[in-house]
Amino acid sequence: MPEQRIGAVGPPGSGGRLVLAALAVAVFVAALVPPLSSEARQVEVYQALQFALLALGVPALVVLGAPWRLLGLAAGPATLADAEGLSRIDRPRLADRLAAARRRYPEPVRSLAFLILDLAVVVAWRTPAGVDALARHGWLSLIEAATLVGAGIGLWLELVESPPVRPRLARPRRIVVAAVAMWTIWVTAYLLGLSHASVYGAFHHAAGHGLSVAADQALTTWVLWFTALCAFLPVIFTNLVVWLRSDEDPDEALRRLVRHQGRR
Repeated sequence: MPEQRIGAVGPPGSGGRLVLAALAVAVFVAALVPPLSSEARQVEVYQALQFALLALGVPALVVLGAPWRLLGLAAGPATLADAEGLSRIDRPRLADRLAAARRRYPEPVRSLAFLILDLAVVVAWRTPAGVDALARHGWLSLIEAATLVGAGIGLWLELVESPPVRPRLARPRRIVVAAVAMWTIWVTAYLLGLSHASVYGAFHHAAGHGLSVAADQALTTWVLWFTALCAFLPVIFTNLVVWLRSDEDPDEALRRLVRHQGRR
């Protein structure tokens, strides 16, 4: 079916998933080691770049590229049990149980909870208190990474397919969730860009040395705006196109069919 082939963003094949998984690890490490980690404690734009990689890049790559079967977290297809040609199906594993649980409980309120959690974590780390604490105490970047990546993975599992795990939401709702997440980051970026004074006290700007306050905050605004656009616009656009092509969401149609058969 075209719906299954296209997916939310188009789940890549096994080779592509391995590439995305490796890229997720590389991005995660690059965000937490020098030179980016050291520059993030001194310059606002580098701190924003580190934040964007941890909040947007790593979670999206993890969900899109998670090799569940390679890691032994999902059962493979049916295999031969013996030379007589009898086949068996592997017992459900973690990812299989997660996928089954999401099919049993497709309520949108659960997806809304992941959205609220992710936005709360994102906003908390972009407040002046959060950014200043990161600049003064480098070890907090480990906590930032754990919370941003963890909450981000929960959100992205509601937006894109990571076979065998599929989003609970119908496509119109995925569009709304992705748009709200993108706009939230944009709002935090615009509030910084509209400020004429330094918002974060931990960063020091000396005249004639490095970036000025205005330039640093303007670049920070553009980094947050652009990365959020690159992360969520494909989700919004692809789901919109597929939704407009189809009369109804196949997942919802299947759920109605199951309920109908149950009543019969």
